[in-house]
Amino acid sequence: MERESAGKIFGLRILGAAEFQPLLKALGCPDAVVSEPEIPFSGEVLRKAAAEGFILVYCPASLAGAPVTLRRLREVFGLDPEVSEPCFYNQDWYLSEPFFDRPLDGGWHLVKKEVLEASRAVQPGELLSEGCVFPPAVVCAWTFFAWFFARGEYLWWHDFIWCEDTDHNGDRIYVGKYHDIDGINKNGFSVHRHLALRPCYAAVSYL
Repeated sequence: MERESAGKIFGLRILGAAEFQPLLKALGCPDAVVSEPEIPFSGEVLRKAAAEGFILVYCPASLAGAPVTLRRLREVFGLDPEVSEPCFYNQDWYLSEPFFDRPLDGGWHLVKKEVLEASRAVQPGELLSEGCVFPPAVVCAWTFFAWFFARGEYLWWHDFIWCEDTDHNGDRIYVGKYHDIDGINKNGFSVHRHLALRPCYAAVSYL
């Protein structure tokens, strides 16, 4: 489907070249050329997704000759909300993980704007077995920052989003939750891993 037709279906919930200019400026490449491919979804799929609250987002594989990765976004937006927001939550465990350098794929994607209420507090393995499809972490991050600069709103303010990525141990990655509802942690787009139980997790006797 052509961009113009999809725009009529999604209204403000479409993020493409026309909406990226504020984000490109923040990334330091305001003159970058963003060439959108044709939207691969059928009209029926798009209308259903729009009715269910999805965001239609284009994910450019590169900008100004460099791939778009979590690392690049982190380097640009930093880790300190007292310096500027939006930013990443301050942690560094993932810097050597392969998923952190996974680039966007240059395609259009549909990402749910709100979390699925029935998925709250459900183990990711159970959700996958029920047919839930998790997005890549880099797509979530790109959608988060693109949405903020285009619409002035934070996605997933208090919620974490399961991702299809895993770390080198096979632990599931989850991202999001920009604001700590208890006000203890600083603001920041979070990148965490869900630690699976292994033999190295054990107890000691205590008297």
